Amino acid sequence: MQVASKQSPSVIATQLRLRLGHERERAAPIPASLDTLPAIPVVDVGPDFSAATLHAAEDVAHALLDGATRGVPVAVLKQLDAISRRWLVRQGNPSLGEIDALAARLGRPGGHFLSVNYEWGCSVAVGPSPDGTSARLTRTLDWFTPGLGRYVMAARVAGSAGPFVTLTWPGFVGVLQAMAPGRFSASINQAPLRRAGGGLFALDWLTAKSRAWRSNDRPAVHVLRTVMETARTYEEARRMMIDTPVAAPVTFALAGIAPQETCIIERTERHAHVIEGPACVTNHWRGLDHGAHSRGIDSEGRLGAMENAGRIELDAAFPWLKPPVLNELTRLAMVADAAEGRLVAQGFEDCMPATRPLDLMSNEAASQARNEVAAQ
Repeated sequence: MQVASKQSPSVIATQLRLRLGHERERAAPIPASLDTLPAIPVVDVGPDFSAATLHAAEDVAHALLDGATRGVPVAVLKQLDAISRRWLVRQGNPSLGEIDALAARLGRPGGHFLSVNYEWGCSVAVGPSPDGTSARLTRTLDWFTPGLGRYVMAARVAGSAGPFVTLTWPGFVGVLQAMAPGRFSASINQAPLRRAGGGLFALDWLTAKSRAWRSNDRPAVHVLRTVMETARTYEEARRMMIDTPVAAPVTFALAGIAPQETCIIERTERHAHVIEGPACVTNHWRGLDHGAHSRGIDSEGRLGAMENAGRIELDAAFPWLKPPVLNELTRLAMVADAAEGRLVAQGFEDCMPATRPLDLMSNEAASQARNEVAAQ
């Protein structure tokens, strides 16, 4: 299917406006006192966690859809949904049934399109814990859509290879960041943008979108979900991230349980470049084509700040979180240690806290893994 030739000008214009943030509105002011802020909800769910999170907070899903689609005509959203669903069918995407059910429950346009469309910037570091006994992943998520910081939730998922915790939103089918106690922690960064449309950002962006829509491979957020569900070890997760084809370039970050089990994996659709940890990454290539457009706010500055942060404590006060890593698009901060089975996180809007800090301890499997590492 030649998607680019079938998309109407209104569809292309809408996608570009969403990418450039023209539909974004500032969130409501955040109270200054952490005591007045909402807690991040923690829900225990089965493998079909997208449906369970939607059931737990359907009103939040509608609020996020309102913010993400404000100003977009219903007819355009319906066309985007149809294109998105055809793409999922062509892939044989295993999440199609879930997405169909979620869209039906929401009963409004946008469900299919927003399940496969993502535009963000992130800052990530992987490396040993300060005491040198475990591996740690530190992460911020930057995204245009307001409310993602205010409405983030922690889903403890019963995966086939063991439980994992994903920081997510009601009805979100993929995984952007997660920690599997006793196994590994992982996250996704958006890759830089190829200069494939003449060097102008808008043309390059449209060219990249067209290329992704023509792909028969899955989005990276769906691939990471499969990794969290099925990989039993750091090495299995690493191999899946290196070998699994993806619909568009992406960067994976991975931290296991032993201090040396850390890496960054820069991916094109079919090729991988691995940076052994300790390492940091933002939204420009470190080992691949450096001619691409960086993403997000001050990608190079964020990288330098993460590199200077050093080994980061599991501290819910996030003392390392400072500009430019913290910026107006930052929606989430997280530090995860799979050996300890512990994750700390907080939502943000407009450079201010939007939730109280979450300090989540997991089960005895993590304690056992940490003891095994210490005994080596």
